[in-house]
Amino acid sequence: MRSGLKSYLPRVVPAIALAFVAMPLEGCAVAAFPCRIASATLKIVPVVGHATAVPFDACAAAID
Repeated sequence: MRSGLKSYLPRVVPAIALAFVAMPLEGCAVAAFPCRIASATLKIVPVVGHATAVPFDACAAAID
């Protein structure tokens, strides 16, 4: 029984976390969320990160 729970939790925890993050967002913010996540992820990359994130920032700004 415990081994089944251990295999189930890694799939459920990220889904619950995403739900808690998305709950306070309304309308357009939900649509812009993937653009913002992609932008924030790219900005981590040294040297080229901020330049490659510009289109995703523009995407989020256009949606908002």
